Amino acid sequence: MILRIRVILDVEEDVFRDLEVDHQSTLEELHLAIAQSFGFAGSEMASFYRSTPNWEQGEELPLLDMGTGEAPQGEAAIGSIFAEDQHHLIYVYDFMALWTFFVEVIEVVEPAPGMTYPHLVFAEGEVPEEAPEKSFEGQGETESDDDSDIDYDDDLDSYY
Repeated sequence: MILRIRVILDVEEDVFRDLEVDHQSTLEELHLAIAQSFGFAGSEMASFYRSTPNWEQGEELPLLDMGTGEAPQGEAAIGSIFAEDQHHLIYVYDFMALWTFFVEVIEVVEPAPGMTYPHLVFAEGEVPEEAPEKSFEGQGETESDDDSDIDYDDDLDSYY
């Protein structure tokens, strides 16, 4: 069984890739296929996250052991990750730049004779030189985060 997957870069312009990937391929292999289809080497840290159809980020599916207690999912077959009720993932590549992608199974097809997978089916749009800046407005802000009323002492010697 072959999964046709659309991977959309989170930018204003239309930048996406359609890939065909064998359902027995690992999450690590999907990571490399996505990275390479967008012109990246695939050598930066990356992770997948479960997602709703509205692209709300859920549970992390780390490729490597990050020391957080979550089992690495890099060797998990994508057929077990994508299920009847799970067709969407968020993929973050390069934790310093935060290239963010929306990943969606758009079709299930039979393997084509003689075809090797993963296979880039379609490419649309140019990848920008730099990852777009992310806006994290409203996340975790509280009244105590506003330190405009704090009187800072300019004399550092008073702290020692």
